[in-house]
Amino acid sequence: MATAKKAKKPAAKKPAAKKPAAKKAAPKKAAAKKPAAKKAPAKKAAPKKAAAKKPAKKAAAKKPAAKRKPNPAFMKPMTPSGVLAAVVGALAQPRTEITKKIWDYIKKNKLQDAINKRMINADEKLKAIFGGKGQVSMFEMTKLVNKHLK
Repeated sequence: MATAKKAKKPAAKKPAAKKPAAKKAAPKKAAAKKPAAKKAPAKKAAPKKAAAKKPAKKAAAKKPAAKRKPNPAFMKPMTPSGVLAAVVGALAQPRTEITKKIWDYIKKNKLQDAINKRMINADEKLKAIFGGKGQVSMFEMTKLVNKHLK
């Protein structure tokens, strides 16, 4: 029976020994700032991996957002003026289609400036649309094209 009591006591001492050791390790980390700094990035690296996994889940959640309906104002058929009809056609079309056709015309005729791709060099047809300007930016182009839509 004495051996049974001895067996129980060492088992009780081992967990007690672990707890003070853990407490002693914590003050050492606080006292030694450099080792704590080295261990902190290692711990931060693990949450970054977890964060990297989370965007994959968010990307799956964003798929329904891609199914949103287009703005009806962009899809409303607009009639181009005679000057604009020479480039995109005379049929009533949504603004998005008109913009696509203008870009097709620009690329087909190589009217995009070689150095600054944001600038469009106007030919005879586009000069009439651009109000006589020889070169406009792509952002200004949309504003000038909208003046020719009814």
